[in-house]
Amino acid sequence: MKYMIQMNVPAAEWDAIMSSYSKEDMQAMFAHMGALNDDLTAAGEWVDGQGLGGPSLVKTVRAGSDGRPQVTDGPAQAGHILAGYWVVDVKSEDRALEIAARASACPGPGGRPGSDPVEVHPIPEDPTQA
Repeated sequence: MKYMIQMNVPAAEWDAIMSSYSKEDMQAMFAHMGALNDDLTAAGEWVDGQGLGGPSLVKTVRAGSDGRPQVTDGPAQAGHILAGYWVVDVKSEDRALEIAARASACPGPGGRPGSDPVEVHPIPEDPTQA
């Protein structure tokens, strides 16, 4: 079963959160996420994943009445922004939850586990059953 595991952060706090990481903190975060990605790949569970940029890089698009893109800068809604995601193909929901917990334990500023909320979304094999 495939799952999308996603990390979200408060959009309004993105800059403050990112600036609170020292160079060493960032290296620890990247090492943690790199090890997670390597383990998923070695286990044959990795499908895709990326860390994403902050709210200043987001574009929101809606179709205009003529079908052309109407583009605005920033997220579509205030609140949280998707900071990164994994798509995994695992044997059970429990395994997806284990992966999410490991992502949540990523070290934050000062090396303390962030315990950030991580969402787990099943990806139905038959989209008509969503």
